[in-house]
Amino acid sequence: MTVTVTLPADDPAALDEAARLLARGGLAAVPTETVYGLAADAAQGEAVARLYEAKGRPRFNPLIAHVDSLEMAERLVDLGGTGHALAHAFWPGPLTLVAPMRAGAGVASLVTAGLDTLAVRWPASPALTGLIARLGRPLAAPSANRSGAVSPTTAAHVRDGLDGRIDVILDGGPCRIGVESTIIRVVTAGRPLLLRPGGTPRADIEAVCGPLSAARPDSDRPDAPGQLASHYAPESPVRLNATQPRQGESYLAFGPRPEIVGCDVFNLSDRSDLAEAAANLFAGLRLLDKPGRVIAVAPIPEAGLGEAINDRLRRAAADRPIAS
Repeated sequence: MTVTVTLPADDPAALDEAARLLARGGLAAVPTETVYGLAADAAQGEAVARLYEAKGRPRFNPLIAHVDSLEMAERLVDLGGTGHALAHAFWPGPLTLVAPMRAGAGVASLVTAGLDTLAVRWPASPALTGLIARLGRPLAAPSANRSGAVSPTTAAHVRDGLDGRIDVILDGGPCRIGVESTIIRVVTAGRPLLLRPGGTPRADIEAVCGPLSAARPDSDRPDAPGQLASHYAPESPVRLNATQPRQGESYLAFGPRPEIVGCDVFNLSDRSDLAEAAANLFAGLRLLDKPGRVIAVAPIPEAGLGEAINDRLRRAAADRPIAS
């Protein structure tokens, strides 16, 4: 079993060591503004295969290639006019763009899961971009948790799920946004497609590029991360739009604290602040995830970041795949 070490994410010497591990095909959990990512050198097929194995992630589920500049992104994909406009508006930040991959991009085929498109993001993360700069290559980095489980927003969450399966955890404290990036497919003709709501609200994106089209329904072979019907799920069953918990349930609340006794309650935001709720979402699901309990979830508005929160909650509540 691998010995997983934890190093401070703001220490240049720690970043140097993590970059050396990545260059040798290692795996590093890294804080970003969204959630902790599990990074591997996107050019090394064996490293990316090890990433899939560590997460237990199905290999048909593609990854995001993270970059540290628009120039690096342009070497990987053809963003087109709409993609450039969105990149200039929101990078670095919680927006991923899926675009046609360029010939000679140098990305391992496992990253794209055999597709002719590639998902790219320039994160607002000094730790992750610092590693990319040290390597001079993009890093493939899904969330740093076992596949399908609740995403990690602290280093402790990463260790709970991946201790002994990865080489290093860079501890940068709690993530600021708390839900993954929004994913947009840019197309040569027609409207861009919203593949996954996330940390950049739909309204902000549509102010730049006009109305977004809806993605096709979820399938067994997604064309971007985060599209599987069951995802972001705790062990406990999840019941949505619950105004009160039932007997045997815990309660994930939103808004002024309800008068509830006799069960565990975690309030995403007693101020009804959707940004605060997004930042607390995955931590709240983890805290309420206890054997024999159901997690009842209060109604969340669909506006702004509420769209991303509800997307994660619907996938957390979806029927779980049957193990074969």
